Amino acid sequence: VSCYCATRVSNSFIIRLVKRGVFLQYAFAIKPHANARYALSMDKLALIEMQCMLHALNAQATVTQEKLAGTRFILIETEPIDEQGWRWLSGHSGICFAALKDGEWLKPLELRQAAYMDDDLAQVLKYKGKTNPDFTQMMIHCALAASDFAFSLDPLLVLDPLCGRGTSLFCALQEGHHAAGVEIDKKAVHEADAYFKRYLQYHRYKHKRETGSATLPDSNSAAEIRYGFATSADAYKAGDTRSLRLFQGTAALADRMVGAESSHLIVCDLPYGVQHAARDDQGMATMQRLMHDSFPAFRRALKTGGAAAVSFNTYTLRREALCEAMGNAGLRVLTDAPFNDFSHWVEQAVNRDMVIAVKR
Repeated sequence: VSCYCATRVSNSFIIRLVKRGVFLQYAFAIKPHANARYALSMDKLALIEMQCMLHALNAQATVTQEKLAGTRFILIETEPIDEQGWRWLSGHSGICFAALKDGEWLKPLELRQAAYMDDDLAQVLKYKGKTNPDFTQMMIHCALAASDFAFSLDPLLVLDPLCGRGTSLFCALQEGHHAAGVEIDKKAVHEADAYFKRYLQYHRYKHKRETGSATLPDSNSAAEIRYGFATSADAYKAGDTRSLRLFQGTAALADRMVGAESSHLIVCDLPYGVQHAARDDQGMATMQRLMHDSFPAFRRALKTGGAAAVSFNTYTLRREALCEAMGNAGLRVLTDAPFNDFSHWVEQAVNRDMVIAVKR
């Protein structure tokens, strides 16, 4: 007989399990971070990401944090994790070491972090306003945990309808997914394209770059850059490739560019600036207009069972307003723990949070 109850303790969602059987305690070291400010948020975000991933496994476990010999760890007490579950948890963006904990001893375990591309892909390109790649990776994992595709063995399509210079796209490619991005700024699209082209050439990845256009309403079109590539010549020849598509256009037409029911995940970072409090000719705040026009396209672009993770600045946008806009677009917002609070301080003008919603 088993029973469990859920409680909130110190902003942690803890599932306590009482069951006859074998229990193991797994210890995951939280990786250090070069950005001192972001490192302060790592503890909270790493814990939440682990809770989201355990939610996808439907695992009943006690999840806590503890310092062991001065190193921060996430501790999970649960029944033995099977091979599929271990591969899934090994992909956690914020861990660098795993072990079984037996009293005061740690027995190292092999992490199954099967990266498709080197993890420098999303790190090398620097620019003002860039979203932290580690946070972006966490967004992908938490959205995936909420979707129906968490344990898919096939590459997924990750869409960012506000992609900027492509950090989220590069994070998706690193994990072996396909990526598609929409960006209205022509210069940002050019820089993402130029960087990725140089990266493929430097690493000698077999690839093909093509240009074209996507047909839009009212006889308009959006310029498209498409890459097909593989990490080895043999894989390329066998057709085992990944794709990156870059569109110059507006997020409100993302589904027309990428295709309806095409995307497994949507991951995007809304603009942070206070200038978005300005209003248009109809008296609608710019951020409100962006959400009103774009979120229906997000829903149309998502596959049924897909999930959207949207981050935002709480100083310029209320979580309730974002949830309402996503709900009005036909998405089901996740409001229960562990999906209900990703808030963390970034800098003086930015306190970031994230909302996850699914298409049913």
